[in-house]
Amino acid sequence: MPPAPPTSPESSARASTVRYDDVEVGAELPAASFRIRRADLVRYAGASGDFNPIHWNEKVAAEVGLPGVIAHGMLTMATAGRAVTDWAGDPGAICEYGVKFSSPVVVPNDDAGALVEVRGSVERKLDGNRAVVNLTVRWDGNKVLMAARATVRLA
Repeated sequence: MPPAPPTSPESSARASTVRYDDVEVGAELPAASFRIRRADLVRYAGASGDFNPIHWNEKVAAEVGLPGVIAHGMLTMATAGRAVTDWAGDPGAICEYGVKFSSPVVVPNDDAGALVEVRGSVERKLDGNRAVVNLTVRWDGNKVLMAARATVRLA
């Protein structure tokens, strides 16, 4: 049997449970809040292999000029992406996702951790039942991600 033809991220994305015809430009996604705690940083470090001490050691974080231990940028990005996947109903519906990192998320050594707040809206609709969603991601009032944008294949 010959190998399957290569697929692009757009062609391999599954459709969400949200119907394309039911979505309007400007529609807002449900606001979402996610806690990132030190234990999450430990789990992420193990999964990603990123054991940089700025993500777990107060002393090292201070030595390099950080206000405290910070969340991994890619963990922050993935956490914000959950607002889109929760709305879409299928993580596989995301065709593209990109951000620019603008400010760190400082994670205190307590039970509360850091609260990352995410708001999103549909920027435009594309061919192929796809929609572009813009995200605003904040921690402690600061924008932590800029140009956060996901393209989602809708049902």
